[in-house]
Parts: sequence; structure tokens; C-alpha cells
Amino acid sequence: MSTSPLSTAQAARAAIASRLDEIRRDAGLTGHELAQRCGWHKSKASRIARAKTIPSDSDIRAWCQACGAEDRAPDLIAASRTAESMYTQWRQIHRDGMRRIHEKTVPLYERTRHFRVYASNLVPGMLQSADYATGLLRSITDFQGTPDDVADAVQARLNRSRVVYEGDHRFALLLEETVLYHRVCDDAAMAVQLRYLLEIMSRPNVSLGIIPFTARRTVWPLEAFYAFDDAQVAVETLTAEVNITTPGEIRTYLKAFAELSRIAMHGAGARAAINKAIDSLD
Repeated sequence: MSTSPLSTAQAARAAIASRLDEIRRDAGLTGHELAQRCGWHKSKASRIARAKTIPSDSDIRAWCQACGAEDRAPDLIAASRTAESMYTQWRQIHRDGMRRIHEKTVPLYERTRHFRVYASNLVPGMLQSADYATGLLRSITDFQGTPDDVADAVQARLNRSRVVYEGDHRFALLLEETVLYHRVCDDAAMAVQLRYLLEIMSRPNVSLGIIPFTARRTVWPLEAFYAFDDAQVAVETLTAEVNITTPGEIRTYLKAFAELSRIAMHGAGARAAINKAIDSLD
């Protein structure tokens, strides 16, 4: 069984296309007639109605005007912009480097009271040490070929992570045990990172669980995801970030988080797993 991280964005785009096509039908127009009124190629209306082409703001305005439904345009434009923001390629997010996206998400982190984070590949950003973050962000920059602002981005990431120590925030974090062994920095820096996990898990507002290699899986390994209260889930794929706001899908991710938490080691078991990973560095 698997899930597509694009499902929410695709469903939102399809819903907008359906609403536009409904407006056309209510106006008694064929797709060809609509295209003529809008001054488009005859196939454009059909592509938009089948969600093959994402309509621009001006396309939506023209469509609604041609159907005598100008009052519907503002809501459809807002919905279209939201759908477009659900799936954003990392190259687009990092087009000016990585510092700005860290600074841009500070308000989200500050207003979130309950973080639930599942990490299948890396230590989550808010738990990263400076050298670990440097190694990771250097790799991302080199891989994506985006502007190099690694030093500034690391500092911005550390600044954003102050929410762990400041304000009224709770953190429930789950790491696959493999995360403790993935080297994104040298061994000395990796040891510092793992010891930092031991330090931070002692905080009263932090719950850190480790899902062991040998766990009997009731939920298979997933893409890393961050749940911000019950309002939003950010899913990280190789090429993009998918932002989920549909209540039903949010509930599915939170259900998965609860199941993964049930099979994870906490407390002494988690500490033993981290210490074992530290010992492997010697």
C-alpha cells in the first residue's frame, strides 16, 4: 500500500476545473463557444476543464466573464492560488538560496503549539546542530544547483529552532533508527548531533521516539512529514514540498503518526539506541 504526496494538490486542481466547467454548463455554452468568447485556441477550454492546463488568474477572469459569472472569479482565483501552493518544487523554493525560506516560515513555527514530526531520513531541522545542518544544507545546495547561502541558511535554521526553548510549544518527534546512522557530516560532527539529541530529549516539552530497525511495522516507512497543530502537514519529497490542509488527509497523517509512535522506543530505549549509534562512530 502506498500514498501519493501529490494527491491533495491534484484533487484541488481537479476541483477547480470541475467548478469552472460547471459554470460553463450553467451558461449553456460549449467548450468551443467559450474558447471563442475568450479569444483562445479551441482546445484551451477543454484542457482547463480536464485539469490538464492550470488556469492563470486572467484565464479564470475571462472564463467567468464569458459565462456571465464575474462574481465567481475572486473565490476561484483564491482557490487556484492555494492549490498551486500545495505543491512547490524545491528548486522554486530555493531559487534565491535557503535562508529566506527559513525566515519565511518563522511565523508558522511561532504560532504552532503542537508539533508532530516523523523523520525517515534525517534529523528534523529543529533538532539539528550547526555542523549537521551545515553538512546537510551544503549537500542540498550542491545537488539542486541553487545559490550558495549555506552559512546564512544554517544561522536562519538555528534561529527558527529557538521555538524548542522559547514560548509554549510541545514537540513529539519520531525518528527511524536509520536516521541515527545516515552521515551528512563527518563523524565528529555526527557525534555532536547525536549527543544533542540526548540533551534535548530531556526537555519537558520534547518527546523523542526511535523506531527500531526490528520493529514489526503496522505503518510502513513514509516520506518525512511535519504536522503543525491540526491545521497543516508539510510532506517532504525529493523534488518538492507538499503542503496539506485538507482535514481528512491531515487526520490520516496524524493517524499514521499515532501508529508509528506506538511502535517507537521512548525514554531509556530511545537513549540506548542513540548511545549505540554514538558508539558506532568510534
